[in-house]
Amino acid sequence: MKIKKGDQVKILRGKDSGKSGKVLKVIRKKNLVLVEDVNKVKRHVKKQSSDQPGGIVEIEKPLPISSVIKKADIKRKTKKTTKKTIKKTTKKSTIKKK
Repeated sequence: MKIKKGDQVKILRGKDSGKSGKVLKVIRKKNLVLVEDVNKVKRHVKKQSSDQPGGIVEIEKPLPISSVIKKADIKRKTKKTTKKTIKKTTKKSTIKKK
């Protein structure tokens, strides 16, 4: 599953799980993805010059690629496998769709 810049993705894990957004940047060497309006963090910025005031700024931090899935692949990947025991001797696997 290749995730590229501009893809619509859904977040699977973390504080923003369930949210979706557009991929702004992919960092392949570190396996990270920057998603629009997701994983926002507040940073304290020092005044650089008279033009740029200091203060608290919200920035987006990258997420691991493993915690993101493409919107097109959601139906294919969201299956849950469970095991049931029948008469304590045999096991039967079933697949449930969410």
